[in-house]
Amino acid sequence: MIKWVLFFDGDCAFCARSVRWVFALDRRGVISFAPLQGELARRHGLAQHADERHGTMVVMREDNGGVFLRSDALLELARALGGWWRIAIAARLIPRPLRDQVYRWIARNRHHLAISKDEACRLPEPALLERMRK
Repeated sequence: MIKWVLFFDGDCAFCARSVRWVFALDRRGVISFAPLQGELARRHGLAQHADERHGTMVVMREDNGGVFLRSDALLELARALGGWWRIAIAARLIPRPLRDQVYRWIARNRHHLAISKDEACRLPEPALLERMRK
């Protein structure tokens, strides 16, 4: 079975909340999580994507090292989740520049979109911690 790693901005409340959401949706347990500021991201040359202003999440497919950025990362994430989420893959019909423009707007504003910093900063549940990588 293919496994994926979702790299996220570990300093971002919006991103931490998104990780919890993806974890809850990943019933098959095929996605692990790692901060872009961590050692695993550095080893794979992905740390630069944690940039404060233009940050992006990165999805890496472990079987072949395929790396997906911005809106492509979201589509690959839908593929990883499987089930009804695969319907989102149809968004590939939207030109990438348009998809990425929307993604970049969200990325630029992600710190303002965090609903509650307290909730995002709470300690993750033990099952999520088991799938966290450094």
